[in-house]
Amino acid sequence: MTDKTWAEIDDYLNSALLAPDPVLDDALADSAAAGLPSIAVAPNQGKLLHLLARMAGARTILEIGTLGGYSTIWLARALPPGGKLVTCEYDPKHAEVAKANLARAGFGDDVADIRVGAALDTLPALSGPFDFVFIDADKVNLANYVRAALELARPGTTIVVDNVVRQGHVTDAGSTDPNVRGAREMFDLLAAEPRLDATAVQTVGAKGHDGFVLALVR
Repeated sequence: MTDKTWAEIDDYLNSALLAPDPVLDDALADSAAAGLPSIAVAPNQGKLLHLLARMAGARTILEIGTLGGYSTIWLARALPPGGKLVTCEYDPKHAEVAKANLARAGFGDDVADIRVGAALDTLPALSGPFDFVFIDADKVNLANYVRAALELARPGTTIVVDNVVRQGHVTDAGSTDPNVRGAREMFDLLAAEPRLDATAVQTVGAKGHDGFVLALVR
């Protein structure tokens, strides 16, 4: 099978199970127009995050890595009335685009709080616990983000970490790629951390070959 086939299958699955959504489409279009990289989650992956957050009964959600707010909208839609989402974004330009996209989706600062700056600097100022955490930021610091998430979690918190397979390169113990090394460091942490029960799933689709971690705080 090829990347083209994977993308065609994603298109079919999205058309079969996801209704047209101009708000999400506009979020992607405005992100592209602003020059943001095309690295947002795929629509079916966004819906997966949405469903996982709902299944977890999340009233508080933490996202590390906002980009243009596409995944943020999916997660915010999972919140019940009175729920709160905090999302951390390093780049002020990305945060500005995300803020506009979230506002158009109906999520103002009272629901979606964007913290701008290096996440490892902004996370210590947050008050937990969070019921659901999505980590989709720089891969070099994946282990550090998981550690920070644990400090803001409770027993039963769900943690999802994206882009952990690195097109299969995660198996290369001798890799000098900092993103691969960051993913492997995170897996070492997950294996040794008694507070976490975790698995990982590799995926193929419109975004290529990658995968994600699903972890539960014991």
